[in-house]
Amino acid sequence: MAQQHGIIVLIDVDNALKERSLDGNAYWFDNMKFLGSTGVGTGNLTTIVPGSYFLDGSQATEQVLNWLPAALGAVPPTVPRNYHAEQARQIDREALAGIAALDGSDGAEVGRIQEQVGRRAKRTRSSRSLASSKVLDVTGQAAGADAAETYNFPAPVITDITGPAVTEKIMYPAQYGSPDMIYDGWYWAATVDTSRPGTYPYTMHIQLHELVDRDGELVWESVDFTCESALEVITDPKRNAFTGSGVGLLPMPAFPPAP
Repeated sequence: MAQQHGIIVLIDVDNALKERSLDGNAYWFDNMKFLGSTGVGTGNLTTIVPGSYFLDGSQATEQVLNWLPAALGAVPPTVPRNYHAEQARQIDREALAGIAALDGSDGAEVGRIQEQVGRRAKRTRSSRSLASSKVLDVTGQAAGADAAETYNFPAPVITDITGPAVTEKIMYPAQYGSPDMIYDGWYWAATVDTSRPGTYPYTMHIQLHELVDRDGELVWESVDFTCESALEVITDPKRNAFTGSGVGLLPMPAFPPAP
């Protein structure tokens, strides 16, 4: 079975949208630092991909990369899938309870409740995987008209992977369907040819979503960006991280004989 490599692309969505650039606003992480990956936690990650060979030196199974995008400061993608919907319903229930308690004469209180309810944002046709939903802030509460700096941005969406690593056929990226609902049932992965050592850059195409006011209606509009990373294919065969040796059985501790 091919070895799995996880690569997380963490994006400061707020700053990226303001600056219209991912330069300085994207932070890359992988799980291969112990083999020499460099730039982990920065915008200049080079992921080490060790060779994969049989004992006789012949080519073994390819390595596999998996990319997961995330938004810095957003509600973590590991919370229950229905979190946003449940929060929206709870906010509406609390607002309805507040209205029921009014006698109809307190205009200021009605205005406070309207602000508490928050506003909903619709998606544009180009906003992939975004349903019409209530706008929440970073604490999970309804975002009011004055909460522009605290919006909980939708997760970034990877739309393509290009560059020399792809054109030179070092890796073969594709988008796959999955039962995993955290990323809307889709994720990007690639197989890597480990028989050709060297460093190969690639370009990640990422779509962010910006909340804009269109004639009094809030809309999530898509904005496309790119950022750079690289693979370094090395000749060292993959090895067991526990033992530091080749892939094989893990050592078993010695147990005292049974009495």
